[in-house]
Amino acid sequence: MSQNSEYNKVDYIEICEVGPRDGLQNEEKLLTVDQKVELIEEVVAAGAKIIEVGSFVHPKAVPQMADTDEVARKLKRFDGVEYRALIMNLKGVERAEANGIMKAKLTVSASRAHSLSNLNKTPEEAVRGFAEVANFAANKGIVLSGAISTGFGYPNEGIIPIEDIYPIIDSYLEIGVTELSLSDTTGMANPQQVYDYAKAVKEKYPQILWNLHFHNTRGMGLANVVAGMQAGITRFDACFGGLGGCPFAPGASGNIATEDVVHMVNAMGVRTDYDLDKLITLAKKVQDYVGREVSSFILKAGKSLV
Repeated sequence: MSQNSEYNKVDYIEICEVGPRDGLQNEEKLLTVDQKVELIEEVVAAGAKIIEVGSFVHPKAVPQMADTDEVARKLKRFDGVEYRALIMNLKGVERAEANGIMKAKLTVSASRAHSLSNLNKTPEEAVRGFAEVANFAANKGIVLSGAISTGFGYPNEGIIPIEDIYPIIDSYLEIGVTELSLSDTTGMANPQQVYDYAKAVKEKYPQILWNLHFHNTRGMGLANVVAGMQAGITRFDACFGGLGGCPFAPGASGNIATEDVVHMVNAMGVRTDYDLDKLITLAKKVQDYVGREVSSFILKAGKSLV
């Protein structure tokens, strides 16, 4: 495909590395603090400018993330790199601030049934419940972003209509959040849906910085990235080695692999900040650390590019 093809709607994408959080949170083998710090610092060396370093949640809920405080304290910080963490409540953002993490991500489920069964709140009520978090963050200079998980579908409900997403976005705006991720937590999205939803939210909410997050549960993760690019999205989450899943979404397989995304878009003539060879080396180390074969295609087949 020609690099100047009209097929490409963007010539650069930004990839947030979510491996230290969304990748490792579902692994049976617990990595040490030093191993986590090493992976984070090596992905920075490979070109990452946005990294999700962990989550400040209750250790009983996600034991793999129980050491995020120590990881955050031990990290060597690099200029121009955004270090963020997932939080769920006021205690979480207080822990983030105490450990020098000045970017925090909130998340709610777009599935009403999922939200009501877990929180006894609608998604909109769940977002408005973050008002205290937003006030604390504003006072401390912490920037908040938001995620809408199961944003394309949930197994017990099927496809989530785009009309159900809009009130959640409005609720985030009410508490001052203007950076949002539409997340395919359960891997149910397809490229046409991704294009339609991404185009719709970009047009309806131009004031929001949009990000897309895909899992490769049904093998459509990379195709969904391309569909998002065609709709004009330039920010995507990905994970070293394609690790991950979701402890609260049974059957959800790993994230799309960072090295797979970089390899694909490089072949399309789209730039990233990443060094692909360094990413491949990192993915091999990740595979060794977790003690199992990871789902990265490039790790198995190698590069098609010279």
